[in-house]
Amino acid sequence: MSLQSSRGTKDLLPQEAQALVEMIQQASALFILYGYQLLATPHFENSEVFARGIGEATDVVSKEMFNVLSLDATRRLQHGEPLRAEEKMALRPEGTAGVARAVVQHKLALPGTASSKYWYVGSMYRHERPQKGRLREFHQIGVECLGAAEPSADAELIVLLMQYFEVLGIPMDAMTLKINSMGDDNCRPAWRAQVRRFILEHANGLCTQCQQRADTNPLRAFDCKNPDCARLLTQAPQITDMLCDSCLEHYAAVKSLLTAAQLNFVEDPRLVRGLDYYTRTVFEVQVDAGLGAQNAIGGGGRYDKLLEMFGARPTPGLGFAVGLERIKLVLEALGALNVNLPSPQVFVAAVDNESRSSAFMLCVELRRRGLSAEMDHQHRSLRSQIKLADRLGSPYCLIVGPEERAQGRFTLRSLTAHSEQALNLEEIVTVLNTRVSATSGNTAAKQPGGTSSP
Repeated sequence: MSLQSSRGTKDLLPQEAQALVEMIQQASALFILYGYQLLATPHFENSEVFARGIGEATDVVSKEMFNVLSLDATRRLQHGEPLRAEEKMALRPEGTAGVARAVVQHKLALPGTASSKYWYVGSMYRHERPQKGRLREFHQIGVECLGAAEPSADAELIVLLMQYFEVLGIPMDAMTLKINSMGDDNCRPAWRAQVRRFILEHANGLCTQCQQRADTNPLRAFDCKNPDCARLLTQAPQITDMLCDSCLEHYAAVKSLLTAAQLNFVEDPRLVRGLDYYTRTVFEVQVDAGLGAQNAIGGGGRYDKLLEMFGARPTPGLGFAVGLERIKLVLEALGALNVNLPSPQVFVAAVDNESRSSAFMLCVELRRRGLSAEMDHQHRSLRSQIKLADRLGSPYCLIVGPEERAQGRFTLRSLTAHSEQALNLEEIVTVLNTRVSATSGNTAAKQPGGTSSP
């Protein structure tokens, strides 16, 4: 039996890999407009980073996190020897906790300075049941805005998220933006206590997991996918009835700014986002196409206490994350995924074996000048090389033979116009660059906000 990829993982073949590359490129271009800088953290961290940042009682930490041990640590553990704290590692299940650790460690968000904005991209790992849009290794893009406490920062982040989806090709009317406020330390404890009491009083109608959450994290019950639990919890106390004046004012300002930005939203008092670090604003974007019942494609919220958990002075923060594989499924369902694998701008074909070294050097020189070039490495005939050039989607074939080498002028054949001309290297570069410019100018580049360039 041949070896295959592990359950819950998948190989990104060229078409899918290119789709993810383009999503990342579009994110980078858009996030720069909002002042975000790229920050990359390790794929694994001390497990305490995630336990402290995400919350030990969350499903992510208690059930889904991959712990990592060296062979030496594994052997010592098997012999009953305790592990040192620095040996307890875990693959990252999400990006925010690692970014928070990095920001505190390197003092990137200091009180009294301008807000710090970072974005990240990379693989995340969770041991959950593989299903459509849910993998054990998946790719995520996220942003974190640190030091900003005003509701305008919340609204700006939500606008950015919706704009990113629109730039990717998801129409606004295909998405539902849900928002809520989870309160803060002044009002959330009372809500949490009331939800716990509700769970205990209605335990017979709830699943075992929700019953257990009464003592670990009662608010996580709102994330339960059991239909009976979901129906019953619609009767549970709502945070919006218990918000303190400060949280009410903040939430009202966020909604007002979203309305001013002409973003439609739905208030969902049961939206909690499942991670312990959230305070006040939380939001989630859902779609009907491509994902089935678990239809969220991204979301986030405010986490004003997170950096303190890592030893920083009080520093407000907020962010969002999106799963690239899930977005790809949505784009496919909407017929909006248009991925074209790159083709060589020119294929350099050798007439005979003596011309192969010249063809090789032409490829090298063209690539040095920023043009994509390809050649045959399997001793094909000239006719077969031209067929290969056409199959690869190259618009031009540059033919190199004894006469061309002697004259220093090479035959540039257009495989689309079926014409050819003899040119020197400088003229070839000019022709190819002119074609690139014409192609770029005729393609309407989608701009943030869904408009096209003139």
